[in-house]
Amino acid sequence: MSTTTLSARAPQSALPTAASLQTEARTAVARGEPLVVMVTLAGCAFCDVVRGHYLGPMQQRGEVVAVQVDMLDRRTALRDVQGHPTTGYELARSWRVRVAPTVLFLDDRGRELAERLEGMGVADFYGPYLEQRLAQARAQLRARR
Repeated sequence: MSTTTLSARAPQSALPTAASLQTEARTAVARGEPLVVMVTLAGCAFCDVVRGHYLGPMQQRGEVVAVQVDMLDRRTALRDVQGHPTTGYELARSWRVRVAPTVLFLDDRGRELAERLEGMGVADFYGPYLEQRLAQARAQLRARR
């Protein structure tokens, strides 16, 4: 058994729920960072692992600007990157997200800067995949400035 194998019971590190992707993306890009959006699903154990072991701690350490969006939430109002009212459900459909968790790396116009991470995959490799995508997104962001 690998010592890096993660349990489905991840520590509960907070990840803010998106309120205005427009504001959140502008804040991230002003820091030279992509906006990391985790599309999640209530009760998803893999989402708990990604949130608790990766994105939540990275957010708390100031390494990323990250928010979460529930892919089935049809009630909670939020704003998309263009400032239009929407819901998590509508965003997930527009992004063609079919798997939770899906992690997107966006610029301030809502364009994806790196290939999205879909699902959890093999836990032992999730961290390196996440770091690779973050590096790609940061490089794309710098190249577009």
